[in-house]
Amino acid sequence: MKQLLAYLTIPLCLTSFATAKETWSVDTLEQWTNQQAENEGVELKLGFASPKGKTATYKSKLKKLATKQKLRSMVIEQSAIWQNWKKVPNVGPKNAQDAPVMLSIGDDDYWMFARYGGGQVDQKVVRRLKIEEKVYMGKMTKNEGDAAIAKINAAPDTPGLGGNFVNKDPNQTNGSGGKKLGLGGYHAWHSTDMEKWTHHGPVSNYKSRWMTTAEYVDGKFYLYYDNPNDQDPHLIVDSDLKDGKMGKDHGLVFADPSDGSDNAVIRGLDGKFHFIYEDWTPLNASKQAWDSPLAGHAISDDGIKDWKILAPAIDHRTKPTGKILTYRHGFQNPSILKYKEHLPKQNAYGDWAAITIGERYYLFADYDPSTNKKGRKGMSCAWFTSDSLDKKFTFCDNIGQGHPDPDITFAEGQFYLITQFNQDFVSPGPWVNGVQARAGVDTDNDGKVDQWSEWQTVKESYAHKPGFAKQVKKTPAQLDTSNLPAGHGFQFELKLTDTTENDAKPILDKVTLTFE
Repeated sequence: MKQLLAYLTIPLCLTSFATAKETWSVDTLEQWTNQQAENEGVELKLGFASPKGKTATYKSKLKKLATKQKLRSMVIEQSAIWQNWKKVPNVGPKNAQDAPVMLSIGDDDYWMFARYGGGQVDQKVVRRLKIEEKVYMGKMTKNEGDAAIAKINAAPDTPGLGGNFVNKDPNQTNGSGGKKLGLGGYHAWHSTDMEKWTHHGPVSNYKSRWMTTAEYVDGKFYLYYDNPNDQDPHLIVDSDLKDGKMGKDHGLVFADPSDGSDNAVIRGLDGKFHFIYEDWTPLNASKQAWDSPLAGHAISDDGIKDWKILAPAIDHRTKPTGKILTYRHGFQNPSILKYKEHLPKQNAYGDWAAITIGERYYLFADYDPSTNKKGRKGMSCAWFTSDSLDKKFTFCDNIGQGHPDPDITFAEGQFYLITQFNQDFVSPGPWVNGVQARAGVDTDNDGKVDQWSEWQTVKESYAHKPGFAKQVKKTPAQLDTSNLPAGHGFQFELKLTDTTENDAKPILDKVTLTFE
């Protein structure tokens, strides 16, 4: 996987400690360089430290303290680029089709939403909704529509073709709701292990069949969909996904002035809902997979109303020409959309998905590059990162080939990147294994280490944050220094190993020692 460290210039935030505690940080390129006592095979570049070959070691100089103190902690942070992904066969039941949407409510509580392949559909529902669409588009009068719907209602029930819920996947079973007729939209599956799935039936209908993203709060599922496709976020709120019925349809909830949608939703720790959506104002989206170089950002207290538009989350626009041009969107009743022409051709991103790990946010999306690069043909899945939703996100890397329409979730102790590809991806998290560390203390103030800790393998760990589906707790990579006595100075040493794990190597960003 090609590394794009040059794009990742946002430093990781350090948790602040009380002023009475002294800290020593090695973070910038100057600090990594000036604080090294020994360096065998470690490349120092762009403020990061990584092994040039299979193994490397880095030993710091001794840090002298004004007073005798004890080493409280030694925390190691890596680059946030997150490259250790591994290809796996499609995750989820084989009956799940179209762009998947995921929610991980907690341990052993995972939901997937997708179209149901092979199940019967209530054709009366679909036909009624098609009549309603024709009336809405002016192709039928209201009286004509009412008459047509009355005729449909009077006809015998005639489930459509598609089989008798014969499972294509031995790992799938049907719950009671899963035996009900489909409504022409998305269905819900539940799993406790990301391997075996229970189908619980429809959660949206033909009108709400373009589901884009989902959130969860206080026992309620917020299922967002576009209508028409790629535009105008609507919302269904459902408290019971196992009954085979739609929840409350709130209709249009965000009148996006930029025309685009295909949004991601994520709740911040304050409980507010954030939309990241395609802003189509700078290009003819029909020529770039209905994606955009501009990702809009909007916020709402309840995810339903009073959305406030904020500064863009991503802005990769090129130079505007000053021309206002138009293009068509839609098939049955196309809209004429306006856009501001930009040149040269722009990279475009869309079908957003979001997750938070610790205090760091990640966005995943379609990636339609302005030009095809060597070894990467056409579209793929890209991801971006920021330490705040209030800041612009930085490009990290891309993976796969094809139109991904991705979603990202944390389940079974790892991260799942679910796509429309013929494969998905898993990762243990942004931390890349292959880091050992130890710390030494100068107890007699002679400028030399008298006692070293044992070598320890350090790494981050992750867990569900209760009450949130897209907030993941992070425990930092930290050395156990409890057995070291107080001293007048301290030193640390690192061993880095390129394990070629998932085509990634450890790239250290920062080492922080805190004393007391």
